[in-house]
Amino acid sequence: MTFRRGLLPLLAVPIVLVAGCTSAEPARAQIGTVARAPVSEVVEAPATVVARAAATMTAPVAGTVAAIYVQDGDTVKKGQILARISSPQAREHLAEAKKADRKAARPISMAGVPGGSGPPSGLGSAAVSPPSLNLTSTSLDSQVAQGFARARKATKAIDDPAIRAALLSAIDEAQARQRDQRRALDQVVANLNRSLNRSLNQVLSQVTGRLTTQLTGQLRSGLSGLTASMSSLQEASRSQTRAAVLAARRTVDALVVRAPFGGVVTLGGPSSGGAAGLGGLGALGGAGGLGGLGDLGALSSRLTAPGSGRSSGVIAAGVPVAAGDAIVTVTDVSTLTLSADVDETDVLLVKKGTPAQAEFDAVTGASYTATVVGVGISPKQGATGGVSYPVRLELGEGAYDGGGAAPAPKPGMSAVVRLTVRQSPDAVAVPASAVVTSGRDAIVWAVRDGRAERRVIRLGAQGDAVVEILAGVSPGERVVVRAADTIRPGQPLP
Repeated sequence: MTFRRGLLPLLAVPIVLVAGCTSAEPARAQIGTVARAPVSEVVEAPATVVARAAATMTAPVAGTVAAIYVQDGDTVKKGQILARISSPQAREHLAEAKKADRKAARPISMAGVPGGSGPPSGLGSAAVSPPSLNLTSTSLDSQVAQGFARARKATKAIDDPAIRAALLSAIDEAQARQRDQRRALDQVVANLNRSLNRSLNQVLSQVTGRLTTQLTGQLRSGLSGLTASMSSLQEASRSQTRAAVLAARRTVDALVVRAPFGGVVTLGGPSSGGAAGLGGLGALGGAGGLGGLGDLGALSSRLTAPGSGRSSGVIAAGVPVAAGDAIVTVTDVSTLTLSADVDETDVLLVKKGTPAQAEFDAVTGASYTATVVGVGISPKQGATGGVSYPVRLELGEGAYDGGGAAPAPKPGMSAVVRLTVRQSPDAVAVPASAVVTSGRDAIVWAVRDGRAERRVIRLGAQGDAVVEILAGVSPGERVVVRAADTIRPGQPLP
């Protein structure tokens, strides 16, 4: 919550009692004179010191702290080496990823596969001599069978089971289509023997040409599709192995802990959870077509297993750490700010550039200058109802009441900020006790011809003791400044 405070000016306001009173009597009205005076409206709010930035460096994988090069409170520069972590498993993982990438990069050879570069050998020169009507000779059948056999044999040279299975499936499909064509050819020959003996040579020549062309085209088309499929699989495999190598290399690089920016060091820090150095590699290892990366998921599990040891918050050379354990926290204190929680009833008065004063429990008798640099819009629920809004202030120099310079506070220290939301150095002012709320109006009771006259006023800056009057009364006029809520229109006043 926030608290309002006003700066009480020394008003030369003569006070006149309407009637005497005793402790047993109700309060009597008092009269004062409207005068000019400085008025400031101040809003108080709790605040906390915030550093410019803070980052906690964590272990990318399980290992052992090999060396610590800094101590608590040391000032470091951006990129400075803070610690080294030893993790043989991470380096082994990088070597395995590189090996798998080299395997995936090997080209797939189609040597020995019929139809790889032209029509199948012997298929277009099959001799058919009437009157035997032998449209597909034993030699052609043998050559086609040998071609499919060589194709199957060639797939054994492929290590990846997924690619090999795809090749064998395509070869089986091509051979099945060849058998279907062979049966169709036999049927055609039988029909011709029964009905076209006289024109056997002519018909046989035509049928042989068509079937030869058809078989050659189908086989070439099937093998072309097979080659394209194998190329796509290889490219997908290579993409995954490259990603695995890149992630493993980044993990090894992260074993050298460096400062992300300049600041002050604290060993350890709040845990930020597991690092992503190897988490994604387990999934890649399980994907098909990685040629040996199937072990990476298990390797990642070994590197992050609880049994590998944790630092328990203590950071020193030789201490085992698990993935995600905090090693060093760097805090940039080059610029300190204040984060204040301003109540919803006051936050609309706070603007960028609003001046403020801050006091810290840790620095008794000192005051620090501050300036609002931003007003947030995300509400924060209060403990007693209502909401507050975050206000960011730039923290300036501090000084003791006696005049000496105050020390710089540390991040996390609590403070009370007093924001001067409105101020008027030469305001038409009356004591706050002179103002009475009547419905939606603010009023004062002015003295006119010895009687009370109701005046609706417009308020400006509102301090606790004194308020600014923008309209409704003028300097020199006399108004009721005490017991104003007891006055009635026309009531006699001195």
